[in-house]
Amino acid sequence: MTSSTFTRRGFLAAASATLCTPTLLRAETRWPLTVTDAVGRTVTIAKKPKAIILGTGFNLFALSLIHPDPVSLLAGWATDMKTDNSFIYEAFRKKFPAIDNVPLVSNGQADGMSFEAALSLEADLAIMGRWQADGEQGQRAIDYLESIGVPVVVVDFNLDPLKSTPRDMRLLGRVLECDQQAESYAQFFEKRVERIRTGAAGKGAAGPLVLMDAFPSPTRGSWAVGRTGLGELITLAGGRNIADKNLPPQGGPVTAEYIIAAEPDVYIATGSPGGTYTVFSIGPGVDPAEARQSLRETVKAPSLAPIKAVREGNVHGMWNFFNAVPLNVLAAEAIASWVRPDLFGDVDPAGSLAEINERFAAVPMEGAYWTSLTA
Repeated sequence: MTSSTFTRRGFLAAASATLCTPTLLRAETRWPLTVTDAVGRTVTIAKKPKAIILGTGFNLFALSLIHPDPVSLLAGWATDMKTDNSFIYEAFRKKFPAIDNVPLVSNGQADGMSFEAALSLEADLAIMGRWQADGEQGQRAIDYLESIGVPVVVVDFNLDPLKSTPRDMRLLGRVLECDQQAESYAQFFEKRVERIRTGAAGKGAAGPLVLMDAFPSPTRGSWAVGRTGLGELITLAGGRNIADKNLPPQGGPVTAEYIIAAEPDVYIATGSPGGTYTVFSIGPGVDPAEARQSLRETVKAPSLAPIKAVREGNVHGMWNFFNAVPLNVLAAEAIASWVRPDLFGDVDPAGSLAEINERFAAVPMEGAYWTSLTA
């Protein structure tokens, strides 16, 4: 590493720390702070949070994009990121060894919180995902936490990502006194999304048909992602989702007959490292060659091999957990380049990832997050 590189990285780290250190005047006037969260709840936070419970471990990503030491903020967290994507956990542990000592209070499911563990932590804030908060069990957890004096903020990087991701990053910036860094990330996100939206404007009616297949399995079959979440990114790019009209908003299981009759022009699989839920292995710590080969094996399934997208080599795959973190802008760019290469052939998600790693990420992302097959 050259001295200039070291100096530049040192400057970036120092700048990130400064952005989360407001002046005394700002700190005095901010608290108590009242915010509106992702589900419209008005939440008042008495003081700057220093002991946070994460209802889903994946929200550590959000904290790590705006705070230089996100682990130092944790009073307790869920196990889901650690168990589903262990490479990420190891990457955080390498930089922040104290993560091993953070108490586990939940498995990441809405009904998986240990109220006894939460009570013992003396937390001053809890952050939950919208997908957790929307159900009865999630509401029960919120009610309990608030009953013991822990305010709860709900964020959404899943259901309505294009609207909610920059909004909720700004929200977290206010809560953590990291406004400038959060604003920079929100603008980074919005600039890239707007480029796609503007480029695809008016072109969706004749766009290619797309099947986004969540965790395709030779035994379970296919789950077509619907028009919300990652499915929204298909429409953004000017594509037509085969699950738009006759499946629930979140999508649902589809038969081989359904897929073959739909004859999608573009096929996109989602998966996780090591093929935890399926043959397809992709994401943090995965070698690009492994990702490509496992995708190649995936589309040999009888329900997929005959379709136009596979015959013509328009086959792609990406990390499923883009639907849980504010890095979904990378998925938006990859999908745009696959669905409308005529419009977005110069879109560069790899370049965007490199910029995120340099400007924002407390722990750089490594691995294969998207891949493609050619005819």
